[in-house]
Amino acid sequence: MARINDNYRHLKSGYLFSEIARRMKEFQAAHPEAKLIRLGIGDATQPLPPAIVQALHEAVADMARAETFRGYGPETGYEFLTELIAKHDYGARGVTIAPDEIFVSDGSKSDAANFQELFSPEAVVALTDPVYPVYLDSNVMAGRAGAPDARGGYDRIVYLPCTAENRFDPQQSDGRRAGSRRAPPLGRLGARRGRGAAL
Repeated sequence: MARINDNYRHLKSGYLFSEIARRMKEFQAAHPEAKLIRLGIGDATQPLPPAIVQALHEAVADMARAETFRGYGPETGYEFLTELIAKHDYGARGVTIAPDEIFVSDGSKSDAANFQELFSPEAVVALTDPVYPVYLDSNVMAGRAGAPDARGGYDRIVYLPCTAENRFDPQQSDGRRAGSRRAPPLGRLGARRGRGAAL
């Protein structure tokens, strides 16, 4: 008989961005005169530039012709694309990088979740607080987070607070919060959305 992964039962019932939207709606109903700056989901605010629209149209046209049709791409991205990224995104800034050092994927969320599958369920995980939801939820689903605790977190996650006081760059000498274990250096790796940094 098929059984459910019991770790899913530890997921919180609401998704962060749905909760942000709910709270904003309530606040705006109570304060219709207030002007809010939305810093939640990071939705696009401008239309695509003409160059991108043209490139998309050309790519679609390529898929309609047998001589230019492409099926599944290489697992790390098309060579022509990685060469252009190496040249224009890195080379133009004085950084030398080989095209085979570049990995083109469908997005960082799935990459972050998939990367964590390399580690055992016993691995200690440290996450910035706040953190992008997929980094926490994927560890919960994999069984590395432990059980929900009284503070609204998880008892096996090491939380690294990002606050104005530490300039949003957590540097804890002991690498833990009260009641949690020390995270090894590899466990502290984690991208910070919008900053392009890793801890």
